[in-house]
Amino acid sequence: MSASDPPWLSPPLLGLTTLVLESHERLFGRPLVQARGSRLAAQELFVLDRVVLCHDGSSDPVFTYANRAALSLFERPWSGMVGLPSRFSARQRDRLQRQEALELARRQQVLTGYGGERVASSGRRFQIRGARLWNLLDAERRYHGQAACFGDWWWEP
Repeated sequence: MSASDPPWLSPPLLGLTTLVLESHERLFGRPLVQARGSRLAAQELFVLDRVVLCHDGSSDPVFTYANRAALSLFERPWSGMVGLPSRFSARQRDRLQRQEALELARRQQVLTGYGGERVASSGRRFQIRGARLWNLLDAERRYHGQAACFGDWWWEP
């Protein structure tokens, strides 16, 4: 990695994007992106026209990845999104419903058709619909967090 490479092309993030893509393909039976090779696939994932987010497996998970669509929708730069507790993607009153969905996805390994209200950094609210949630599992089936992908969303009036 050169000093001018974006953060999503750093070696640790290339490993994470590989985990995201391999977990998605293993659990859903289809690839999330077409590119093969870690750098090319990481670039394709970052510029994907659908939102892709990941958080770690801690008890209060923090975002570990957000693609360009996610950064735009949540109105945050990379440095303001990655490292942010993922619970802050929802308003306080919506966090229990969000947590229940994440727990269900963890137990089932995947959850499809998920929807709910989220909030951008400016406070603007938006609805998501039809999201896929999946566990990030390595080849030994160890849990490393979760990922989400969705392309259907709209701003609240």
